[in-house]
Amino acid sequence: MFKKNICITVTALLLTAFTPISYSAAMNSSPDDLIIADFNTGSLDKGLSSNAVGCKGSFDSANRHGDAGFAMKLKYSVDSKTPAYNEYRIALPNLDASKYNSVSFWVKGNPKEGHTTIFKVMLENAAGQIGHYYVTNVSDQWQEAVMPLSEFKGITDLSNLTSLVIVFEDKIVSDKTGAIYIDDIRFTGKKR
Repeated sequence: MFKKNICITVTALLLTAFTPISYSAAMNSSPDDLIIADFNTGSLDKGLSSNAVGCKGSFDSANRHGDAGFAMKLKYSVDSKTPAYNEYRIALPNLDASKYNSVSFWVKGNPKEGHTTIFKVMLENAAGQIGHYYVTNVSDQWQEAVMPLSEFKGITDLSNLTSLVIVFEDKIVSDKTGAIYIDDIRFTGKKR
């Protein structure tokens, strides 16, 4: 019985637009890593798609991880009198992640706008299974969040993933409104 908290602005009408996803190599990644999104192009790419529901995603070159490109800024609000959540979703077209040990990305909070120190990451597969993991201790400095795939309880088949979702829940977040930055999403630790 959660209500999706949707902003009523012109930008909210564009939230279903696709944002760029790139399979190019990211800084500090192994040749065995599968780069899902590095956001470095700052424009639309063919391939994967993403959208935001109730939170605004935008490219930010001033607050990126690394020396070039962009990070994805996710501005969220779950400040509501009724239960609320919102999300940023990346579609993974039946991606096979069974060959990897973890999914990771770089994350930091926005000190001026405020930010949560905890949020949920979900993986969904074609069979409708959903697994989740909570990223904690988010600060206003870049840090790598490494999430073991074995810790995504509720999902047993990683061979046909359909979505990676970043979720802000009113009952979980430490700040009901704010912004975080995400960069260099990838699957890591290729199994031999």
